Amino acid sequence: MRAGEQLHTTPQTLSGQIHLLEDWLGRKLFKKSGRNLELTEHGRLALGYADQIFTLGNEMESAVRQAHGGARVLEFRVGVADSVNKSVAYRLLEPALAVPAPVRMACSEGKFPDLLSQLALNRLDLVIADEPMSRRINVRAFNHPLGRSSMSFMCTAAVAASLQGPFPDCLNAAPLLIQGAQASIRQQLESWFTRHNIAPRVIGEFDDGALMTAFGREGRGVFMVPSVMEQETASQFGVQCVGRSDELVEEFFAVSVERRITHPCVLAITDAARGQLFS
Repeated sequence: MRAGEQLHTTPQTLSGQIHLLEDWLGRKLFKKSGRNLELTEHGRLALGYADQIFTLGNEMESAVRQAHGGARVLEFRVGVADSVNKSVAYRLLEPALAVPAPVRMACSEGKFPDLLSQLALNRLDLVIADEPMSRRINVRAFNHPLGRSSMSFMCTAAVAASLQGPFPDCLNAAPLLIQGAQASIRQQLESWFTRHNIAPRVIGEFDDGALMTAFGREGRGVFMVPSVMEQETASQFGVQCVGRSDELVEEFFAVSVERRITHPCVLAITDAARGQLFS
């Protein structure tokens, strides 16, 4: 019903067109699931190609409209893994908007494997992540290291005043906000606690780093950020650093289908990251 409303046609007409397409392809694109319809495996494959067709159509329209005297807008589609610190993500992506050509950036966020699937279907030009793409994943793409950062432990002044002893012993029994189990830094952190005989009081685990920071700035506990963002985090959220560890290292990667980078936005991102942010 809703699909028919969006396409300004009746459900009966839409259903008939789907059946005609299925007959022409010789494959079922939908299957019933209770009162709803779900895509079949062939349907998901067809949807991937359809998305590419519509994307090319939008690019064609943009190019034709600007053919008479206007500068061509450079489309840049980027995915950011949800475990990446949002301030780092902004600092990494911002140089893409400074390239000479006009840029329209479409930025999406999600789980790293899901974003890689989008990359494989050419729905994304780049994926920003805090881990490299595994060789076990069957996607033809390439890891481009951007840089690495040690980690800083941040909290409000009130929480800092409640901590006992020097760092890192002060984290014993301290309220702690940590990254979710899927974050690349999480395993390092647990091993680091074991090596230093630290047993913090974990208040919350967060897949979304921005939400973790929001809890931290409200005084709910100590939280970690990449040290390259320490000063910015302190000034923006009114928190302070209680300690740093070079044993905890977060790495950042750009993953693209290009072995040798040619996309102007990706070049700007990699150059700025290696030459400025993580230099």
